[in-house]
Amino acid sequence: MPLHHAPQRDERPLSVNPFLGPANPIGDMTQAPPKHRMPDGPMAPTTAYQLVHDELMLDGNARLNLATFVTTWMEPEAGLLMAECRDKNMIDKDEYPRTAELERRCVSMLADLWHAPDPSAVVGCSTTGSSEACMLAGMALKHRWSGRNADRYPSKDARPNLVMGVNVQVCWEKFCTFWEVEARQVPMEGDRFHLDPRAAAEMCDENTIGVVGVMGSTFDGSYEPVADLCAALDELQERTGLDVPVHVDGASGAMVAPFLDEDLVWDFRLPRVASINTSGHKYGLVYPGVGWALWRDADALPEELVFRVNYLGGDMPTFALNFSRPGAQVVAQYYSFLRLGRDGYRAVQQASRDVAGGLAGRIAELGDFRLLTRGDELPVFAFTTAPGVTAFDVFDVSRRMRENGWLVPAYTFPANREDLSVLRVVCRNGFSEDLADLFVEDLTRLLPELRQQPQPLVRDKNAATGFHH
Repeated sequence: MPLHHAPQRDERPLSVNPFLGPANPIGDMTQAPPKHRMPDGPMAPTTAYQLVHDELMLDGNARLNLATFVTTWMEPEAGLLMAECRDKNMIDKDEYPRTAELERRCVSMLADLWHAPDPSAVVGCSTTGSSEACMLAGMALKHRWSGRNADRYPSKDARPNLVMGVNVQVCWEKFCTFWEVEARQVPMEGDRFHLDPRAAAEMCDENTIGVVGVMGSTFDGSYEPVADLCAALDELQERTGLDVPVHVDGASGAMVAPFLDEDLVWDFRLPRVASINTSGHKYGLVYPGVGWALWRDADALPEELVFRVNYLGGDMPTFALNFSRPGAQVVAQYYSFLRLGRDGYRAVQQASRDVAGGLAGRIAELGDFRLLTRGDELPVFAFTTAPGVTAFDVFDVSRRMRENGWLVPAYTFPANREDLSVLRVVCRNGFSEDLADLFVEDLTRLLPELRQQPQPLVRDKNAATGFHH
């Protein structure tokens, strides 16, 4: 059953435009279909299309959605390839060997991009997105830990735990709940909005399966200091003998940092990094539906988690939570890698970062807002109202900008900084300088009205925005 609450059912007959009929606008006019049960009979495909199409017009414009990280624009050629592959089941690798080969090539390209010591030894797979990739990475960490602690696990004194910042995406909390792992979260403090390496190391013990470092926090777009985290865990091992692996959740940053921050060491160049995930459908520049999970080598992915299928007469390992899914997004990922190359990705990501930095600067110049970040890591920045602004808050801004079609999330930070409420802007490929100009124009036009309010008007903060971490 759906997890959302179903609205009260309204079975009043819908009015169907007679022109939607295939031939005779009068003779082909039939009773409108029910909305909450299957109709008794079929209807013309053009009629069904138009009914669904018209209702979807009430959705927000994806290009103006500054809350989402996922790709909202691709070239027509990519769309054509996806249409050609939408009926190919990604799991049937022996039936669709070329699609499987393109998946393998993408894994190899990412292994090389992330500086694997031996790209040919890297184990990896496509997923439906970063959430599934994180689940797989967490499972691998837990199985490696349980294998090393078979004499103690399962037992009351050996409950596995995973250390992470409180800023992690909710999929990590789901992993810990689903796989019975204790989530140990490093809180925010002051102007530090993500994990502190030394605090993370102090939370580790003999039951720690790993530590998660995030390359691009969804709260403010900042990178976590993965190299410093590994150094802190190196010191912990020297002091206690505990060897704690690191997983890098690079949902967004793993497709930004390799091109724009080449000297930043965060990936497989660090021996302690056992696995990395990314979202192909975020800054990987593919429509929603693809992620990637890579492990340094076969030792980092326990063999008991890998299933093997016949592939061109050989043996091909698979590792996934989902089974049937279309190969279209994997093909689109390979197309993007082939189409852009390193220089093309660098240009696209730099353009997004330039838009983010320019827009952040212009918002700061308005005087009503204070920047938390400036979009100089992920092309993402967060800002709040400036000191002394009492007539409105970030939730008022989010509500009023929605009236102009802009979807700008407003939300409160987690424990230890619940006093801080912010707006966040995600700049993706397709969010151009022209759109940034329009955004500033609309925000500037609203400010005089907001300044004249007697007080912030939004009472229900949870209803003020559809965005929730």
